[in-house]
Amino acid sequence: MQSGEPLESRRPLAASSTLNHRTADWSAQGPPDMGTSSEAALSSGYRLADDVRRDLQASPKRLQPRYLYDALGSQLFEAICELPEYRITRSELHLLTTHAAAIGAGMSSPLTVVELGGGNGEKLAVLLSGLVDAGVDLRVELVDVSATALELAARTLARFPAIRVTPHQTTYEAGLQDIGEQRIAEVRPGGMLVAFLGSNIGNLDPSAARRFLTMVRGGFRSGDRLVLGTDLVKPESELVAAYDDVLGVTAAFNKNLLVRLNRELGANFDLDRFAHRAVWNAAESRVEMHLESLRAQTVSIPGADCAVAFAAGESIWTESSYKYESAALVALGAELGLARHDQWVDEDAHFAVTAFNAVDGLRGQS
Repeated sequence: MQSGEPLESRRPLAASSTLNHRTADWSAQGPPDMGTSSEAALSSGYRLADDVRRDLQASPKRLQPRYLYDALGSQLFEAICELPEYRITRSELHLLTTHAAAIGAGMSSPLTVVELGGGNGEKLAVLLSGLVDAGVDLRVELVDVSATALELAARTLARFPAIRVTPHQTTYEAGLQDIGEQRIAEVRPGGMLVAFLGSNIGNLDPSAARRFLTMVRGGFRSGDRLVLGTDLVKPESELVAAYDDVLGVTAAFNKNLLVRLNRELGANFDLDRFAHRAVWNAAESRVEMHLESLRAQTVSIPGADCAVAFAAGESIWTESSYKYESAALVALGAELGLARHDQWVDEDAHFAVTAFNAVDGLRGQS
């Protein structure tokens, strides 16, 4: 799962912040999406109607997970992070708090810190505290397609008044490209640390994850660092419970996607005719979220110029979350020119934070 989305009435970014708008797409699965009026231009860039028409006529039927994150979806996701069954946020925050100094150790100053899809900024604040205590000269670049996530993070990071914070409302790929170009144009000295936390890497299928990490590595100089938070394989009962909680918050999060299609595309999904399902696919090492049709039915979606027939028991696949083995992460990084700096594992929650350094000449080695 990933971070949030805009509220219709929201406080502006801090006066010292600048907001960069881009509409480039991240084709694999992408970070969270946008949906209210202030982001209409970006929303059209994601071609909601075209995506819905194509994906609901595919077999199996699916919807792209970035569309889960409208204003309500983002708030529901924040609630999910507080659920006892969903341990990712608490485990990662504990690891970051405990090992903040080691995570940033050896980075050259001045340091550019980039967070991709970071939500409310609390975890990044933990990392920055360790770097500030070490006397590192910092600037921060936030990349997220969600205006709400960027605004929340900017408010959180306002506790560091000496740090320049620049939000980029765009995709990961476009944001990193912008930052890399600025780094070159300004002949910016020092290193760069990219934080990709919250097990967001798990929202990409293995080939897309490899492409993503290759893209990140391509923008690095030797010695730059990637900090990756990753949920690990664990007992099936724990995995399913994390995506199908007893309070039904995750079910509401998933069903809200249909509410969005009703609102934005004039669809007539009846929420009582669909049920949330979470399934552990051991062969693919992923948790899948589905919306299962409880009866044979046809749904009209005028805004996408289509009608979609569902058989009883047929589902819409809305999200996947891939789970990793800690050693496999290190091996994958090495193949792509990212050497293990260190790795910290919460053995109880089965979660890892891994720091990789960009090393020339390492690619292709395991």
